[in-house]
Amino acid sequence: MSYDLVIRGGHIVDGTGTEAVRGDLAIENGLIAAVGKVEGRGKRDIDADGMTVTPGFIDIHTHLDAQIGWDPDCTPVSWHGVTTALLGNCGVTFAPVRPADKELLAGMMETVEDIPRNAILTGLPWSWEDYGGYLDAVEKLNPGINIAGLVGHSAVRFYVMGERAVEEQATADDMRRMVDVVAKSIDAGAAGFSINRFAEHKLPDGRAIPGTFADPAELMAIARVVAPRNALMQAVGADLGLLRDIADSANGRVLCSYGAGGGDLAMATQRRDALEAACVGRDITAITQVRGSGMIYGLQAALPVRGPTWSRVRRLPTMADRLAALADPEIRASLMTEARTNGFKQNLGTPVEKVFYLGDGVSPDYTAGEELSLVAMAGARGEHWAETFLRLSLETNGRALFTLRMFNPNLDALAHMFRSDNCFPSLGDAGAHVSQVMDAGWATFMLSYWVREKRFFSMGQAVKRMTSMPARVMGLKDRGTLSVGMRADVNVFDADKVAERQPELVNDFPGGAARFTQRSTGYKATIVNGQVNVLDGEHTGVRAGSVLRHVR
Repeated sequence: MSYDLVIRGGHIVDGTGTEAVRGDLAIENGLIAAVGKVEGRGKRDIDADGMTVTPGFIDIHTHLDAQIGWDPDCTPVSWHGVTTALLGNCGVTFAPVRPADKELLAGMMETVEDIPRNAILTGLPWSWEDYGGYLDAVEKLNPGINIAGLVGHSAVRFYVMGERAVEEQATADDMRRMVDVVAKSIDAGAAGFSINRFAEHKLPDGRAIPGTFADPAELMAIARVVAPRNALMQAVGADLGLLRDIADSANGRVLCSYGAGGGDLAMATQRRDALEAACVGRDITAITQVRGSGMIYGLQAALPVRGPTWSRVRRLPTMADRLAALADPEIRASLMTEARTNGFKQNLGTPVEKVFYLGDGVSPDYTAGEELSLVAMAGARGEHWAETFLRLSLETNGRALFTLRMFNPNLDALAHMFRSDNCFPSLGDAGAHVSQVMDAGWATFMLSYWVREKRFFSMGQAVKRMTSMPARVMGLKDRGTLSVGMRADVNVFDADKVAERQPELVNDFPGGAARFTQRSTGYKATIVNGQVNVLDGEHTGVRAGSVLRHVR
């Protein structure tokens, strides 16, 4: 028998939680046709000897809603084995939208998710009004990976209530209209509805985005049309009590963002216990970052001090100009005066002691001990921490990067959270915070750190949490495992070598806007719907992704 593609001699980890079994995998017409010993020939073979073969990874928290308009390859997640991405998280989406309101939604996305407003307005076709129309537009882009989308609360509120959506509670008529819009969005293919209760997420004028303080009754009314359609409710910034109420209102699936807290093991224990209690008798799933996460600082990115001299250096057009400024004794003296006077530019109250050097290796050192904290490095040299930042920036020709461990700073505490079957790795935020954070390589970090280095998860356990378990949360029944008849989304990688490379700031958004991206090493091939999407780290140009419209 002949097949379109045969992957031969790999260690097959099928996504069900079982461990590797050596064998072959055959693909025909975009489906998995055989697993085990494949006797037939392939029109194309991939030699997977010594490699691990898994289902494609499913990223259930992205904000690629805008970026897909000009980057249908969906980088960098497609370099990290992701074959399916869920868009529209956190209540902020571009549909539904009235023609006059597109600038409103673009401005909201800029302030909430750090996606440049001009890039959004010029990089998307804006050819839709309802959510089904948005999915139609994405389909025409011919994405390289599979895409599903949530319809966002903020957009729905704007659509129904206009300016009143920002600060007013909904009337009974408003609620009926919102419920109708959400129901029609899901019937047109939205995978569910997303909510944002995080008060720090603001509109350009400084007010909280629509829905942040909406009466919970509004959310319950919407949940009662989401759950019967077997769709998903996703939330950020919502407390567990509200999540329980949403789940109970219609016995539906709920997805939330949740972490280990500020780094204290006792706090992580409390948070895990609270999560476990909330999940009893309910279909609630939490996701969290896979490592300490937060702002990235560097001469090519954000700078850690506020001050006129630091601002002037940041605005210099080229790296050569910035390096020349740092080499100037007078400018260096002014920078240090401002650093001593103004201190560290904190984010959500996180101190400079939580800033760590990512090192100068091929891969970033995300798990370095205190010896690579900026403060400790400065102390070892008898320097002020800002002197150390400037010195390393010069010594590396501006490549030095530092990360603020604002979320999940203690990996032991995070491990405690991961012992819960209700807490999954994810929260890469691909497509969001694009010049501030780079967590899109979360799946690769799972393989390199939590599986290979720490052996906290076996390969079978980790792959299940990145494939079949998120597939279930999304309501996907034809992806997430390597079994006959399933869609052929497949990864082939060297488990001993797979790793992230250093983040890199590039200017490839519309208008030359900057964003961080990140390559990987160790991946042989990523296959989407039976077609090779990435081979040896490079896109093949064959974009075979599908828009996965929700079916009731």
